[in-house]
Amino acid sequence: MNTNEVEFIDVPSVKQWIEDTKDEWAETHKPIYYDGTKLLSMKDIDGNKPEIYMCTTNRTGGKTTYFSRLLVNRFLKNGSKFCLLYRFNYELEGVEEKFFKDIQGLFFSHYYMTSENMCKGKIKRLYFGTDPNDPQFMKECGYAICLNDADAIKKNSHFFSDVTAILFDEFQSETSKYCTDEIKKFLSIHTSIARGHGEQRRYVPVYMLSNQVSLINPYYTSMKISARLNTETKFLKGRGFVLEQGFIETASRAQKDSGVFKAFEGEDYNKYSSENVYLNDNFNFIQEPKGRGKYICTIKYNGSEYGIIQHTNEGIIYCCNKADSTFPIKFAVTTEDHNVNYVLLKTYQALFMQLRYYFERGCFRFSDLKSKEALMTAISY
Repeated sequence: MNTNEVEFIDVPSVKQWIEDTKDEWAETHKPIYYDGTKLLSMKDIDGNKPEIYMCTTNRTGGKTTYFSRLLVNRFLKNGSKFCLLYRFNYELEGVEEKFFKDIQGLFFSHYYMTSENMCKGKIKRLYFGTDPNDPQFMKECGYAICLNDADAIKKNSHFFSDVTAILFDEFQSETSKYCTDEIKKFLSIHTSIARGHGEQRRYVPVYMLSNQVSLINPYYTSMKISARLNTETKFLKGRGFVLEQGFIETASRAQKDSGVFKAFEGEDYNKYSSENVYLNDNFNFIQEPKGRGKYICTIKYNGSEYGIIQHTNEGIIYCCNKADSTFPIKFAVTTEDHNVNYVLLKTYQALFMQLRYYFERGCFRFSDLKSKEALMTAISY
């Protein structure tokens, strides 16, 4: 080829190309944050309006920001009050800053949030307005409460008669620390709030947010979500609820670009925070071990029996749908399964704490999905 036929790009041309394409580059590389519009528009499995909206994504995806902003915007638009739900009382300390600081800088720079104690610190009353030093410019916008104070909330339920929505962030605990009888307390609190205005029952939606921590968290097992989820699930419908299992690619990429992440890239926590995986779980579950193992016990769930067998050489515990009916140690997972020759699980908590420990470290295998559901329900928190 003759060099005279080659078209050389001069410096001004390169500069012009950069100028022409910078907007396109910025568009394809800009952060994408969570948008809950689709989740909030969905009906439940019966075609009704859900009262529980659950959202899980990888960390820093923006779900907390989205729902916090939504509640504040509703209050500004029509005075709709909201309730912030936490697990333990110590989490109420500084709740106004915990909830509002991030979204203040992003969306509400001219507004402030303050709080005051009620009922000996069992309830925090929240105020929102333009001047935290002058009460006439601050209006009551809602409350902050905790699950562990369910009895106190019940006794003071009249305070919440004008609450229109509940935000429960971090409904899955990274440290597996849940309240005793957490589901019972959750239901009690919602019942206490969803009354008033002359009605026995009001519609009060709950927005439940979390990172993907464990399939055996008490909410998934109680709502029978655990066995229905897999890595391909995006949206899941149930009776009274819808769940979104999301993944924010730009948040994952930002996490992985961190120097700290790179230094500890082999840690399970980093996979949990940046990828679409559960921190305390292993998805490689359905697998039959080789050889004979040591039979530990039988569990009964939804009328069916399952055997739990220890395979020491392979380092796994196997739960299968072939139970030894003659083995004397038998456990009932639910009260409905409790009958002659069975004992309820609570009697042997130490054993099932150990089985839970094995599950969270990926040591369990199952014969099928039903045996997986039975075991996960048995060892749930």
